[in-house]
Amino acid sequence: MNYSPLLLSFKTAAIATVIVFITGVVLARLIGRNSFYGKSVVEAIILLPLVLPPTVVGFGLLYAFGKNGFIGKLLLDWFDFQIVFTWYGVIIAAVVVSFPLMYQSAAAAFQQYDSNVENAAYTMGASKWKVFWTISFPLAWPGLLAGTVLTFARALGEFGATLMIAGYIPNVTDTIPLAIYFAVESGNMGLAKFWVIIIVVLGFSAILWLNWWSKRNMMKHSKS
Repeated sequence: MNYSPLLLSFKTAAIATVIVFITGVVLARLIGRNSFYGKSVVEAIILLPLVLPPTVVGFGLLYAFGKNGFIGKLLLDWFDFQIVFTWYGVIIAAVVVSFPLMYQSAAAAFQQYDSNVENAAYTMGASKWKVFWTISFPLAWPGLLAGTVLTFARALGEFGATLMIAGYIPNVTDTIPLAIYFAVESGNMGLAKFWVIIIVVLGFSAILWLNWWSKRNMMKHSKS
């Protein structure tokens, strides 16, 4: 049994989650708590991968990172580096499709508490950096954690965009969803069932833990 799809999926999802967490929190903090002209348009663009078919997202990535794409051509000409049909393409696909979940959760998390708490700290001379780490981040943490779990689960199950930009290369881009698809295509239903069970268990465990943690957190706050 070749377990590379499991290892690759975990590695990809973990790296994508770290990238998405950092960028999602930063953008949610900058955009979500501020009002400016065109904010609705910016947020619509950020959340667009949620409503687009994965193949459309994959086509956009292929168009951007392909040899003739504006980013792909730049990387190829300047660094002799290609994204398409590589493991980096798998990560990019996972980041793009899972980012809206993290952004949405982070934006909601930063809006759910009273901003007067932060303003009070500012009036006492605290810096923005200190206020963020000592007040904003802890207060938003429950929502941020929920977004992180959902991001990891979404990155783990990404299929359409990954297939478009990274293809299926054994031991290189063969994540669990791709392994399932090509196992069915080749008539290896036993292998397909095995990977289906694995990813269902992983997804179910993530949701089950998130629900348990959310209820536990609510009970803790209600008691306090």
